[in-house]
Amino acid sequence: MNTEKRTLLNATEMDRTLARMAHEIVEKHKGTKNLCLVGIRTGGVPLAFRLQKKIHEIEDTAPDIGVLDITLYRDDWSTLSQHPIVRSTDIPFSVNGKNIILVDDVIYTGRTIRAALDALTDYGRPGKIELAVLVDRGRRELPIQPDYAGLTLSTSKDEHVNVYLREVSGRDEVLLEKTDGN
Repeated sequence: MNTEKRTLLNATEMDRTLARMAHEIVEKHKGTKNLCLVGIRTGGVPLAFRLQKKIHEIEDTAPDIGVLDITLYRDDWSTLSQHPIVRSTDIPFSVNGKNIILVDDVIYTGRTIRAALDALTDYGRPGKIELAVLVDRGRRELPIQPDYAGLTLSTSKDEHVNVYLREVSGRDEVLLEKTDGN
């Protein structure tokens, strides 16, 4: 089996992309009032913290931030493992009436985001929920679209987007990997 790899974003490009996304968020919301970021475990959490830092650099104030585990909200959790690993959710603020931006690394089918919406609304009723992703790779199964996307591309089913983040893997890189099956 051969795997072809292509770099979509290197560390510098990823940082520039997150800076652009932070500016878009601030511009759309006219600042940070009533704005909160919620990172979806695992890849969305470091990205949410990076966006928070970039927004703080722009506005000199930072939105509240939370961490959301969606393991038991997934519609496929029982097929992933008989003993799923459930990590903590930490949302140290009331979501009621807030403008929440869910943050994830990649959107593909939309199922992760659907689960995140279910999990988040168990904590209250936000005024608005938006979605920020580093990579939108298309091929949706559900009618869910990001409001902020760092990179948008169309992929085939045999292509995979892998996001490597320094907080998790020690490096920043987004790779497109295609396996030819041989």
